[in-house]
Amino acid sequence: MVDSLILILFLISGAAAGWLGVDLLPEALLVQVNNPEGLRTVLGGFGAFFGLLAGFFFGQLRRRLTQQVRSMPTDLLVSRAVGLILGLLVANLLLAPILLLPLPWEVIFIKPLAAVLSNVFFGVSGYNLAEVHGRTLLRLFSPSNAEALLVAEGVLRPATAKILDTSVIIDGRIRGLLDSGLLEGQVIVAQCVIDELQTLADSGNAEKRARGRRGLKLLSQLRDSYGRRLVVNSTRYDGKGVDDKLQTLTADTGGTLLTADYNLAKVAEVKGLQVLNLSELVIALRPEVQPGDELQLKIVRDGKEAEQGVGYLDDGTMVVVEGARGRLGERLDVVITGALQNPTGRIVFAQLEPARHRSERASGRPR
Repeated sequence: MVDSLILILFLISGAAAGWLGVDLLPEALLVQVNNPEGLRTVLGGFGAFFGLLAGFFFGQLRRRLTQQVRSMPTDLLVSRAVGLILGLLVANLLLAPILLLPLPWEVIFIKPLAAVLSNVFFGVSGYNLAEVHGRTLLRLFSPSNAEALLVAEGVLRPATAKILDTSVIIDGRIRGLLDSGLLEGQVIVAQCVIDELQTLADSGNAEKRARGRRGLKLLSQLRDSYGRRLVVNSTRYDGKGVDDKLQTLTADTGGTLLTADYNLAKVAEVKGLQVLNLSELVIALRPEVQPGDELQLKIVRDGKEAEQGVGYLDDGTMVVVEGARGRLGERLDVVITGALQNPTGRIVFAQLEPARHRSERASGRPR
């Protein structure tokens, strides 16, 4: 309905401009016209055609702006609006002396041309400046807030919104990060992520159904625990899949994408987006074990190679122990011999501690 109304208004405006524009033509040209009414009709038709084209492009622009406004944080929306208004105000203040200048009729077109160019230039400049520095300006309206002053001085950076990927929600570790206070700012869940969780919950596959229900249950718990801090973004972006839509949302909001998907994280990094890969975070927070470290380890299964047993550290790191095959369930003293790091995790290698060392440690004598 709105798009049709826009097209009609532009059509009428274009036709009226063409019809009435005949009166603005030079008199020398009008004298040569034998049929003024026919000229009005032709110019009115051309005006209606170009008005219809302008209305179509304006409708496209309106839809794009509406989508951006729906997905834009409130503080960023306000700052951009203020920047645009200030830019237009500066443009018109500088334009006033030009409009008051007496110019000959031949160059009178300079006034509307200068008005259009100055408003566009200063309006876009104010909009872009507000996009970069607008949030800091809004925080200055609360001068008693020490954090706002530190942000304004560049000592602190404002917390960015965290956009959750489906893998992070199903994984469940996001709750621990929020409860520990390691994540700051708003937590945004895109509508496409909720739709994907619902599709998994309705799947005929039992494993997918369990994952989808676990994710929806976690979101419900986060809503109860954190209230308005958890925001559901209802904007439906165009894209081939959930990953493309999440990247678009991250770019529009300037937030940080939280994911456990290695490929999605790398693609987002290539596009210059802020990404936090929980898998890399877990690897970075694992306690370091060095060759020569001694520890006690419970053997839970046999290894693939002969004489190997497998145990796990408290953080889930797999430890392959030489000479521990067949000793399932025993807690053995082992010595770390090395470690292997790969993109999916880390494997630690160890061997059984010699009996002489165990006896010396038990008796308290130095080695």
